[in-house]
Amino acid sequence: MPNFLVIGHITRDILLSGGFAQGGTATYAAITAARLGAHAAILTRAASDFPLTPDLDGIAVERLPATATTTFENRYHNGHRRQTVHSVAPIIRVADVPAPWRQTPIVLLGPVAQEVDPGLTAAFPDSLVGVVPQGWMRRWDAHGHVSRQPWANAAAVLTGARALILSDEDLGHDPAALAHYQRLCPVVVLTLGPRGCQVWQGNQMTAVPPRPSVEVDPTGAGDVFAAAFLIRLAATGDPVQAAHFANVTASFSVEGQATDAIPSLAQVEAWLAQHPPEAQSSL
Repeated sequence: MPNFLVIGHITRDILLSGGFAQGGTATYAAITAARLGAHAAILTRAASDFPLTPDLDGIAVERLPATATTTFENRYHNGHRRQTVHSVAPIIRVADVPAPWRQTPIVLLGPVAQEVDPGLTAAFPDSLVGVVPQGWMRRWDAHGHVSRQPWANAAAVLTGARALILSDEDLGHDPAALAHYQRLCPVVVLTLGPRGCQVWQGNQMTAVPPRPSVEVDPTGAGDVFAAAFLIRLAATGDPVQAAHFANVTASFSVEGQATDAIPSLAQVEAWLAQHPPEAQSSL
């Protein structure tokens, strides 16, 4: 039985250098959970011939049928990303969750392309459910060009969630949207990249500073943060302590390529032991 389950599409990410890599919140969050000592599992959809990364060895993967794997291509110009989706696997619904997995203590919903049924939070009434909403905030045109859109089903998703983790970019730098999510979810964490994060509990905000790092590849850092945050929140019940732990975990992960630098539990705890956390609260 897993004690950490992430639901969402694993993705085929086309590389500019040629070939492809496996990505998606499901990939990065599950690998992080496993390296932090959890028994991780993934519920996903992908074509049967899509090869899974060896980093998933030891992680339970329930691959639902699909004729195609969700495929993204990212191109950068003057620091701005142009994202194209080439194919999208079908939606993952409540009925797709294996019955034994509905008792998983920690569940992360991590859509990348509108593929997670908003009603899935209701399938885990006794679980700590966290949400990374980026995939509900994306739309694409007939050519696959991806753009932002408002999160239309936020209320349906967050009704059964304990924690929402999103970036300032996801938010669109919109304080009204942040206030709306605060009313819907007990804990909202706004990640700020190298500036750390903010933990919101109602109207109370705690700023949590980052661990200094030398960034090599930021891919998946938000997903690493989300997995680490939920694991430590489940262990301590303290969102601020969980955010310190997640900041450190994510900062290690950007110091290498792809999933290579995602740290072990021992690495994170050793750094925290040598650097007592600090936080600043404000209204």
